[in-house]
Amino acid sequence: MPLNIDWQQILLHLLNFVILFAGLWLLLYKPVRSFMQKRREHYEKMDADAEKKNAEAEEKRAAYEQKLAGAEDEIAEKRRLAEKETAEYSERMRRETDELARTIVADARKDAARIKAQATKEARAEIASIVTDAVEKIVLEDTASEAFDQFLDAADDAQAEKKDE
Repeated sequence: MPLNIDWQQILLHLLNFVILFAGLWLLLYKPVRSFMQKRREHYEKMDADAEKKNAEAEEKRAAYEQKLAGAEDEIAEKRRLAEKETAEYSERMRRETDELARTIVADARKDAARIKAQATKEARAEIASIVTDAVEKIVLEDTASEAFDQFLDAADDAQAEKKDE
């Protein structure tokens, strides 16, 4: 044995080392590696799911923003239509009100003309009655006055005749 090296011992240690290495490889490295691989796959899957959900959320956000923009346009269109309908309704109501006012004024004028004609007729009848009464009073007054004058003349004549007798 040169240099006091026992090759048999080295080979046995080497064999022990290989057996130990193989045993540890089978017992520790493969399960740890398998565990680490599963863990990596789990986190990669979580990362992929998160990216997928992030992409879906981004798509939904874009869709909602588009819908919101469409809703704003739709609201503006409906507001414009409502303003147009309101203006048309207002114009129609104004025309109907004007027509109703013209009808009321025309009816009022007709009623006023009828009332005026009736008042004129009644006034003429009353004036005629007053004139008739006044004429009768004047005629009667003149007649009564003449009769009274005649009575007084007759009474004076009668007194004068009595004096003469």
